[in-house]
Amino acid sequence: MKLNELRDNAGATKARIRVGRGIGSGKGKTGGRGVKGQKSRTGVSINGFEGGQMPIYRRLPKRGFTNIFRKDYVGVNLGRIQAFIDAGRLDVSATIDAEALVKAGVIRRAKDGVRLLGNGELKVKADFEVAGASKPALEAIEKLGGKVTVLVPSAAAEAAAE
Repeated sequence: MKLNELRDNAGATKARIRVGRGIGSGKGKTGGRGVKGQKSRTGVSINGFEGGQMPIYRRLPKRGFTNIFRKDYVGVNLGRIQAFIDAGRLDVSATIDAEALVKAGVIRRAKDGVRLLGNGELKVKADFEVAGASKPALEAIEKLGGKVTVLVPSAAAEAAAE
């Protein structure tokens, strides 16, 4: 076999249809686009238009709202942290914070902070400095003798402080 003899399997590629090349091609004149108007032109954008009928997004009632102050935390499971510790990419002698997790490649970016979740198992004692942690995650870390410093106070913690 030579390089100039290489070719694709029969039927593996389809020849593109040449549009707008005469009436005899079957795709001439309007080029398969029908006739006239906005849809016959490029850049058509009439999504949601229902021919004058009240569109569904206006027939249905509005509900809820988007809280612009909502924090977007990155959830990290204990099992994932343990995998990175086992691989030698996370140092447990230092405090594990968002910056350390990003540097190790556990998370891509910290967003509004990191929240520890209790899925998986942590096998070594480690200190954490995070924006939040779930109850199972806190229990698992404290059982091993580790410490969790929560940077962002929760509403429940603020109410208890007053």
